[in-house]
Amino acid sequence: MIDKISLNILKILQEKARIPNVEVARQVGMAPSGVLERIRKLEKLGYIDGYEVRLNPKRFNRNLVAFVIVYTQKATDEKSVARSLSAIPEVQEVHYVAGEDAFLIKVRVSDNEDLGRFVQQKISNMKAVKSTRTSIVLSTYKETARIPIDDTN
Repeated sequence: MIDKISLNILKILQEKARIPNVEVARQVGMAPSGVLERIRKLEKLGYIDGYEVRLNPKRFNRNLVAFVIVYTQKATDEKSVARSLSAIPEVQEVHYVAGEDAFLIKVRVSDNEDLGRFVQQKISNMKAVKSTRTSIVLSTYKETARIPIDDTN
């Protein structure tokens, strides 16, 4: 269990990971060295998995988002399929979902034509894949990797 100060530090870092350590210290009322020590401890304990830059997908011609349900053959090695799907650059998320032998993947491609090629050449050709069902995103109103943090965590 972590204390309220550490939770507050996590909230601040989720909002802006590049915030200077001195500014975090000012916001939580601690010395910068104490904040840095807490951040390192939070990393070591696994509360912080890493830091990444969010790129604008439109600047890289990745305008289309789609969710593809990938149905697999019975008796398929789930972890092997997950590794194969995860290795595809266009795939941003891979989730094994309950109900049927299926994965839900989020992909980013340039357009409908590119999506069609992607599904046919990179997904449907996989030996373990039985079929797919694709939903194209028309508008995105919220997209985040942030985890809700409240003082009861």
